[in-house]
Amino acid sequence: MTGRLAHIFRHPIKGIGSESCETIRLRPESGVEGDRAWALLNEAAEDTDDWQPRRNFLQVASGPSLAAIRATTTKNGILLSHPDRDPKEIKPDTDGAVLTNWIGDLWPAERPSPARLVKAPPQGMTDVPFASVSIGNLSSLKCLSRKVGFDVDMRRFRINLWLDGLAPWEEIDLLKGDLRLGSATLSPVEPIERCRAPDANPVSGQRDIGMLGLLSDEWDTRDFGVYFKVSQAGEVAIGDTIG
Repeated sequence: MTGRLAHIFRHPIKGIGSESCETIRLRPESGVEGDRAWALLNEAAEDTDDWQPRRNFLQVASGPSLAAIRATTTKNGILLSHPDRDPKEIKPDTDGAVLTNWIGDLWPAERPSPARLVKAPPQGMTDVPFASVSIGNLSSLKCLSRKVGFDVDMRRFRINLWLDGLAPWEEIDLLKGDLRLGSATLSPVEPIERCRAPDANPVSGQRDIGMLGLLSDEWDTRDFGVYFKVSQAGEVAIGDTIG
C-alpha cells in the first residue's frame, strides 16, 4: 500500500472554521495540535470545560451556515472569515462574546443559543472522547463526486489528514495496523460514522447533499474516513508518504 499526505486541516474552534496547514505536530495526548482546541457551548449544555458530545456545541450538523467559515491562526489569536461577514480576529480566551456577536444569524434561531466559549481538554473537543486524528482518502472522495455529479469539497468532512495514491475505500485497510507518517506513528481505532455536517457546502453554507443517504444507498455504510490515535509524537507535512 502506498499513499501520500496531500492535505492537512485543523479546526481551532470546533464547528467554526477550517484551517489548511502545510505541516502539523501530532501528539498522543492531543492528536492534531491545535485542533478543536476551543468550542462554543450552547445554553442547553452543562457549563463545563470537560469533553462533551457535539450536540452540546455550535456545530455544522445543526447550523450549516457555519460550514462557510474559514479560520487562520495568528500570533494574537484566530482570524475568522465568512462570505456574509467582515473578517474578525478574536482572542479566544477573552473574546467569547465577540465571537457570538459575529456569528449572529449564522446559527439558527430555533437552536439553543450560544452560551460560552470553552477551552477544550488536552485531547481537543473532537466528536469522540479520545485524542484522535481523522484520515480521509481522496480516491474515495472522487467516488462520491462521480455519484453526485460535481466535485465534493473535502472540507465537508472536517477531516485532518487527506491521503492521495490509495485505491477507493482502501482507507479501511489502514485500520489493520500501525501507520508511519512523517516522524509520527499512528495506531488504528475505527471508521468514522458520519452525521449531517457533510451535507453543507463549505462555499455556500447551504445543504445540497444528503450524505448519509448517499453513503447508505450506494455503499451500504454510514462511514467515511477513519480514526487513528497517535502512539508516537512527530511532525507530518504535505508530501510525506505512509509506511
